[in-house]
Amino acid sequence: MALPAYDLFDVRSLLSEEERAVQEAVARFTDERVLPVIGECFDQARFPKELVPEIASLGLLGSSLPEEYGCAGLNAVSYGLICQELERGDSGLRSFVSVQSSLCMYPIYAYGSEEQRRQWLPRMAAGEVIGCFGLTEPHGGSDPANMKTHAKKDGGDWVINGSKMWITNGNLADIAIVWAQTDEGIQGFIVEKGTPGFTAQEIKHKMSLRASVTSSLFFDNVRVPDSSRLPNVKGLKGPLGCLTQARYGITWGPVGAAIACLDEALNYSKERILFGRPVAATQSAQIKLADMARRITLAQLLVLQLGRLKDAGTMQPQQVSLAKWNNCRMAIDIARECRDLLGGAGITTEHAAIRHALNLESVITYEGTETVHQLVIGRELTGINAF
Repeated sequence: MALPAYDLFDVRSLLSEEERAVQEAVARFTDERVLPVIGECFDQARFPKELVPEIASLGLLGSSLPEEYGCAGLNAVSYGLICQELERGDSGLRSFVSVQSSLCMYPIYAYGSEEQRRQWLPRMAAGEVIGCFGLTEPHGGSDPANMKTHAKKDGGDWVINGSKMWITNGNLADIAIVWAQTDEGIQGFIVEKGTPGFTAQEIKHKMSLRASVTSSLFFDNVRVPDSSRLPNVKGLKGPLGCLTQARYGITWGPVGAAIACLDEALNYSKERILFGRPVAATQSAQIKLADMARRITLAQLLVLQLGRLKDAGTMQPQQVSLAKWNNCRMAIDIARECRDLLGGAGITTEHAAIRHALNLESVITYEGTETVHQLVIGRELTGINAF
């Protein structure tokens, strides 16, 4: 039996029964609920918030966290497959789930108190509380140590001042996980929406991740109790640990975007007749399509091994860097090539390629640019830090 163009090495056969069931469930959701609306959402720069209850009901929020906190308790490969199938729909939807799961629920679980876990995680898993992650600052970019936001102890409270930039879910969020400099190093705080002095401003005029909410956060003498501080981590290892979790999911997501583009371009090239034959009958088109399938296959095998390492507890951050670098570059190049194969039709959001190409401009940049991840691998090879 012929294998699908996007799985020429039958990677699916390497998945467990539970992993396949997770992938099938999220694929159905993407096909039935996301794809019919996402082009219009992108056009309108609107996040499809109405899908959040369904995403939660499928167990996709905090899917790798323990069941005792209302989560699904799935393994890392299942979480990767969730990201892949969601991003086959749109990077914005996968970003929403990545931020909620890896950047907000994970630090509460890993660095929070038991009281904080009980207070927030079940409601976040149910989609009743939405989170955002406040690390990046306007001037900071890839240098999170250059953090200006600070928190000062004042009696039993902390007073936070500063700002954050490019924050996914910012204007949707009920809580923000905010990282700030303190006299004892960088620490994390849970800041609730409506706290005096805390405001969010949505960033407009985006040409990428248009079906996602992106915001700036501002903190003007924001007072929070010490019970809102994440007590079990200090220093950059806190936010960087969260980013490793999120980057892991991001290594899978672009595979889904690339699959969507290849599937669309393959079908279109078979249907479009030029000079008396389908575009797919030309050598140039077949070489392009074959090369896309090759790169997708390599990316699938890369993330599957990464997921197995994560489940074994042996995954290293530099391995995540290599996979993010490779898979984001793979996907953005494939999206652009598919746009070219679609001809003039490829520039409209009635087709997926241009939307994925534009979204991937953000995905290849956020949570470590391509250059940053290249330098991580360079440091691993040479032992010399060139940052």
